[in-house]
Formats: sequence, C-alpha cells, structure tokens
Amino acid sequence: MAKRKLDGVLLLDKPFGFSSTGALNKCRWLLQAEKGGHTGVLDPYATGLLPLCFGEATKFAQRMLDADKAYRAHVRFGETSTTLDAEGEITVTGVAPDSIDAVKAAIAKFIGPIQQTPPMYSALKVAGKPMYEYAREGIELERKSREITIYDIELISYQAPDLVIDVRCSKGTYIRVLAQDLGEALGCGAYLTGLRRTLTGGFKLEDAISLDEFIALEMDAREQLLLSADSLLSNLPSMNLSDEQVEKICHGMPVRDAKTDVRGEVKLYGAAQKQDNARFIGLGEVGADGVLRSKRLLSTAQVAS
Repeated sequence: MAKRKLDGVLLLDKPFGFSSTGALNKCRWLLQAEKGGHTGVLDPYATGLLPLCFGEATKFAQRMLDADKAYRAHVRFGETSTTLDAEGEITVTGVAPDSIDAVKAAIAKFIGPIQQTPPMYSALKVAGKPMYEYAREGIELERKSREITIYDIELISYQAPDLVIDVRCSKGTYIRVLAQDLGEALGCGAYLTGLRRTLTGGFKLEDAISLDEFIALEMDAREQLLLSADSLLSNLPSMNLSDEQVEKICHGMPVRDAKTDVRGEVKLYGAAQKQDNARFIGLGEVGADGVLRSKRLLSTAQVAS
C-alpha cells in the first residue's frame, strides 16, 4: 500500500493493552501516512489521551513530550506490586487507613516540587536498553532521583482500600511511583490499579477519538479529524509576516524589521496565496535584540505551497 504525505495531529484515546508505538503504527496504517510519531510514552497498562503526529507535525512533537500532563489514577492501599501496577505480583503489606483525613494528609505531602525515583519497570534506557528489560531479567539498576512537580491532587473518592485521584503534574512524573509513595507515607503499601491520561499540554481527552471509532470511519472522515501542526504550539504568541519576511526566514536569514514587543518563541504565519487566512510556516524566536530568527520551519515545499 502506497504511503501518503499527510500532515496533522490526531488526538487518540489509546485503548488498554496498546503501547504508544503500537497505537501509532495502527493509526499510521489506517491513514496510509508516510511519516508519524507519538508525543510521549503512555504505558500499555494505561489508557487515554495520546496525541499522534504525522508528516510535518512530527517536527513539533517534542513540545508535547515537554508538556504538563493530567491523569485519573486508581490506587489500592494495603498491597504492593513488583511493577507498581496491576501487571506485577501482588503482596499484602498492611491495612488500608479507615480515615479519609489520613489519606488527605498524605496526599498533601506530595503537592509541589518533589524528588521522585524512576521505577525499574519504565521505558528509560540504560546502554540503549529499556530498564523494564533489565527488570524482567531480575537485574536492579541504580537510579537517580529527579525533581518533578505535582501541581494538584484532587481526591475524587475513597472507599478503603481504593482511592481515586486526579493528578496534574510536570513531564517525567510517574504516577505508579506516586501511588507507591502514598502507600509508604501511610505505612500500608499501595499500587496503581488503573491510569487514564486526561490532559497533555492544551489537548483534552474529551476531544479524542477511540481507536475503534477511528477504524470505523472512511478515509475522508479520518483525515478531517487531523488538527493542523500549529495546534502543538497553542501556548505561543503568533506573528504574521510579509512575503519578503517569509522569504528571508525560509532562507535562514534574520528578520530585523519584525517590529514586535514579543520576546521568545513565536508561531510564524504568512499570507495564504489563494485565501485571506494566514498559513502556518513554523516556529521562530525573537531575541532580546528584537531580531526574529527561524527555529523550526515546515519543509520548503510546504512553505511554498
């Protein structure tokens, strides 16, 4: 089957049991897309929002890797797991607290900047090999803790031993580790029984489509679901350029007459050739000197279209 040059972002509600790469490959095949990439690993055990990038949009996929996330997490107290989730061997380690106040007090300790140690069962690579492969071989590696930020934890429900919370956090946060740490703080142990990603950057789960629904669509309907590449940069200010400025930027030249008070990264647009609306060109940056320079542009062919 011939592959097509297709650009855009698909908001997928990833199903249980699919790896991020597996979900990407399935959707890429359904779209017959030549190039694709996902925006950060979502474990096979987890479900929820997974933005997938195709074609030119893959140039900006890193923005979602670095974005804040949000999750609905299900935690069980009184037991631990070798993998920190329901996929591992479960051991009874204590009694879940009866008091919801005790649970709330434990939760409060983890809001803000905290140190967190990545789990052995993770996709982080050591010597080119994911750590979960070492873990499956019974090899325990030394891991360095790192600072992450948990912006908020909302307690949705607690009926001992099961807790449901909504977590907003920075990139690099492992909710499995948070579940384990909550159990340790309460002295009873805990593990993650379910995880659903609800937010990535500015994208929301309610705007995503399930894989089954995507499969059921005709090709035209699938394509209509694709968001433009600039949707990955929704948090940045925009700058409209003249044809002359577009020409400079696309040839790697600085634009000294940008005439803007904005500093830092900006989305760049040029006038469309056949429409009144602007066309996305790529990512630029305005320095402290007020000069605009290119940072990540669409391909020359795309800019000239």
